[in-house]
Amino acid sequence: MSRSGDHRVQRMRPLPARRPVIVSVLDVGTSKICCIIARLTPRAAGDVLPGRTHAIEVLGFGYQRSRGIKAGAVVDLDQAEKAIRLAVDAAERMAGLTVESLIVSLSCGRLGSETFSAGFDLSGREVGEADIQRVLEAGSEHTAKDGRAIVHALPIGYALDGNRGIRDPRGMLGQRLSVDTHMVSADSAPVRNLEICINRAHLEVETMVATPYASGLAALVDDESQLGVACVDIGGGTTKIAVFADGQFVHVDGFALGGHHVTMDLARGLSARLVDAERLKTLHGSVIATDSDERDMVTVEPVGDDDVPSHVPRSQIVHIIRPRAEEILEVVRDRLHASGFAGRVGRRIVLTGGASQLTGLTELARKILGRNVRLGRPVGIAGLPEAARGSAFATGVGLLIYPQVAQIEQFTTRRKSVAIAANGGFVSRVGQWFRESF
Repeated sequence: MSRSGDHRVQRMRPLPARRPVIVSVLDVGTSKICCIIARLTPRAAGDVLPGRTHAIEVLGFGYQRSRGIKAGAVVDLDQAEKAIRLAVDAAERMAGLTVESLIVSLSCGRLGSETFSAGFDLSGREVGEADIQRVLEAGSEHTAKDGRAIVHALPIGYALDGNRGIRDPRGMLGQRLSVDTHMVSADSAPVRNLEICINRAHLEVETMVATPYASGLAALVDDESQLGVACVDIGGGTTKIAVFADGQFVHVDGFALGGHHVTMDLARGLSARLVDAERLKTLHGSVIATDSDERDMVTVEPVGDDDVPSHVPRSQIVHIIRPRAEEILEVVRDRLHASGFAGRVGRRIVLTGGASQLTGLTELARKILGRNVRLGRPVGIAGLPEAARGSAFATGVGLLIYPQVAQIEQFTTRRKSVAIAANGGFVSRVGQWFRESF
């Protein structure tokens, strides 16, 4: 976050157009912390896809069970720092590189949206490049409310003399040029605490990206984002919603319910340890009952050493899981209707996040949300381990895609360049530690 008091998460510089660059990202979640180091290589002019100007090749991958994180926010600096260090170290060893700064996911701080318009008079002349930059700067002057930090400032459409929906007004004539800007903000304190935790590991935050935005970048196809779609990221401690329409990210929302709440329900309902409840959820959990559930018996390990294992029918697990899954999906439905973007979403919902892989959740979502629902997986990336190609890792892949679209953000860049992993190793890290500590 900027230390100048302007309450803005700073954006990164645009990627070099002609040379490869190494990018490091960190997905900080309630259930897992994932670090990916990748090489982004510019594509040939005829091979460029919307939002995909570079080919992505994964060089290093580190994965660690999350500690000290609750609902995406840091609740124990020491534990969270340790988990981040371990994840980054694993990725560094695999890539043979040292990470200096990272692009970080953000799911804490009550993510929220605000859309506003700003513009100026043209006096009937033709719109030029300088006018575009001027109106974008005018749109970026919006300030966050007290206690809130601006995470994204995204232009979502231009208007000329009140005629909206203009994609590129260059060369057009008019009296007044304006731009609609989508501001994403979060509570400042949790954002700052997350940055402090990463800084304690002697790493710098290059920029922060809203988790559902990153997931949408990774899992959505072009037609979906053009026609209108909601990307629902169901994580361990939070569920986040990102709405895309006309190819733009237009709305975000979130609430503190996720897969960990399902695990807690199982632990309480079956009198099991959390680790055993998580295993039962993964291996036997479902939200759809079948005829064999009453006959299929599942062993539940005891909490205490003196107790004996118990045996319950699989139907009991389904009966515990389904109400919580229904609650999460019903809140998603209600939040979409309250946002005013339910009509823009159309008939398409894409689920991402680790908890979205719960058996039968897609079918249940179709019933509750009344829309076509599919499970989103990250696409268009090479070198990702087989275990990391599911929807649980959509955010991490989206963070690698984000630098390719970051140039549309409308606030101050950092002084550092985008090359955020460098050769070096132990010596460079020790030198950095001396500079910061003495």
